[in-house]
Amino acid sequence: MTCWIGLDVAKAVLDGVVRPTGEVVQFANDAAGHAALIAWATPLAPTALVLEATGGYERAVVLALAAVGLPVVVVNPRQVRDFARSTGQLAKTDRLDAAMLALFAERVQPVRRPLTDEATAELAELITRRQQLLAMLTMEKNRLPQTRTRVRRDVQAHITWLERRIAETDDDLRQAIEASPVWRVQEQLLQSVPGIGPVVSRTLLALLPELGHLNRKEIAALVGVAPLARDSGQWRGRRVIWGGRAAVRRVLYMAALVASRRNPVLKALYTRLVAAGKAKKVALVACMRKLLTILNAILHTGTPWHAAAA
Repeated sequence: MTCWIGLDVAKAVLDGVVRPTGEVVQFANDAAGHAALIAWATPLAPTALVLEATGGYERAVVLALAAVGLPVVVVNPRQVRDFARSTGQLAKTDRLDAAMLALFAERVQPVRRPLTDEATAELAELITRRQQLLAMLTMEKNRLPQTRTRVRRDVQAHITWLERRIAETDDDLRQAIEASPVWRVQEQLLQSVPGIGPVVSRTLLALLPELGHLNRKEIAALVGVAPLARDSGQWRGRRVIWGGRAAVRRVLYMAALVASRRNPVLKALYTRLVAAGKAKKVALVACMRKLLTILNAILHTGTPWHAAAA
């Protein structure tokens, strides 16, 4: 019998619901619980076992399920929340969430994407940690002018420590890239594009592993730089960008800002759009999308940047 399993992930427990039978189960979110979950789910041969990205609590169980070949799918919580609202489901408990995930799996049948391997997950953690350190450094620098003598010394010491930790994290990232022949080549390809430096290339490798494996429209939508229409009848609204991977979009924005001045292709695009009356922010977003398309093609073909080809 065809079935779908919804799995709600919490720090300590995993709540599961099977559709269409309605069977309800619960397991501990630890190694023993994962083994018990696998032993229970394997005979059911589910079409999909769906759970939400929960900021890390789901990582171990996803790897365990994928290791034994179960069709695990990690979905965006926003999609499931919007789906639940469309069904009129407003109440929220772990068991209800698991049931909604099972219904979402049955009705929507989300695409099963390749899962991030352990090395890429570790690289992504380093990138995330670097972003956290930078955020703390910015806060401390903003706080420094408002402090008095004793507190100023403490804030200054923290700034020094943060700068040292950022440098050490950069070194860890460099070593991780150099340890992988594939990443080493990909980083060289990405950095061949004017405007792309180590921070951007490493962020893309860690947080956008799909780069080079999707077409230009798919990769733009995944990052959140594809223009979305807002039309109704005779009314034509402004195109907007929305959703996608915010961390990737942030570094891509800074890269496009630099590239719009130093990269001949993107500089020409930016100048042409502004001359045509487009807002500078709109022109910059177009440069982000063009830059992403170029980077995607470079990794897909394995060919370094060449201005004439772009």
